[in-house]
Amino acid sequence: MKVFITGGAGYIGSHTVKLLGEKGYDLLIYDNLSKGYKEAALYGEVFIGDLLDKEKLNHAVSGFKPDVVIHFAGLIEVAESVREPVKYYENNVSGTINLLDVMLKNNVNNIIFSSSAAVYGIPAVFPITEQTPVSPINPYGRSKLIVEDILGDIPEIRYVSLRYFNAAGADPLSRIGENHNPETHLIPLVLKTARGKRESINIFGADYPTTDGTCIRDYIHVEDLADAHLFSMNYLISGGKSNIFNCGYGHGYSVREIIDVAKKVTGIDLKVKETGRRPGDPPVLVAASAKIKKELNWKPKYDDLEFIIKTAWEWEKKLA
Repeated sequence: MKVFITGGAGYIGSHTVKLLGEKGYDLLIYDNLSKGYKEAALYGEVFIGDLLDKEKLNHAVSGFKPDVVIHFAGLIEVAESVREPVKYYENNVSGTINLLDVMLKNNVNNIIFSSSAAVYGIPAVFPITEQTPVSPINPYGRSKLIVEDILGDIPEIRYVSLRYFNAAGADPLSRIGENHNPETHLIPLVLKTARGKRESINIFGADYPTTDGTCIRDYIHVEDLADAHLFSMNYLISGGKSNIFNCGYGHGYSVREIIDVAKKVTGIDLKVKETGRRPGDPPVLVAASAKIKKELNWKPKYDDLEFIIKTAWEWEKKLA
């Protein structure tokens, strides 16, 4: 089976490329390498191109003739999306429209879309199900929801939209892992502090209505997230109808818990600073994951915070 993967040189994309490559799928990775790394794509061919370059995109798709598209490519930094909303709508929405148009012209009818828990905004009830009202509070989240709405308007294309919660961890063999520049995610920031690459780790708000006053998030190992894409692909190819699934473990950890487990894993008592809340940070974001487990038979393998942080730490130690 042929799989066309946009953004396959990025963090989650490269882990999915690794999984599919190990299983013998024929892969073409389409990536502009603005955020990803060519060497992170351990399998398949890398075609360097941008989704906004429709001619190049069509050349890649028409030449490869994929059975399914997995669409990771897009900008992901919430704060940046607030500063530069047009950039996010252009890349995440217009780029996806180009991809969908090229798919239609080349009779490619299956797509798995990287969505986000950001579509829910600040929900009132937990855990969050796929029926929880969507109300994104930033351009990043709105860009993901707009694409979901567009997908729902194209009957010729069947899709699975995976709403990620907090992807974390790295390849257990430390071949690939998280390497954003700049880094904005908590676990790698904590580990960079442990390595001495940062002076301290900030806790943004210690007065939330949670058990220890800090925000709680649902952290899912990136390998389990890659598995969700494989299960979604098999679901579509076997005739499954368009659908939306949350991707999380169904329970969360606070910022303090992340820091404490990182101290245990690394053996380093890193410096922590408490500061004020960031605007728009929900106190709790935890997924209800019953739907994806039932309908796709997805079974997480790495639901263990210490293991997640250990794999991230082994990867972090390899970085410059």
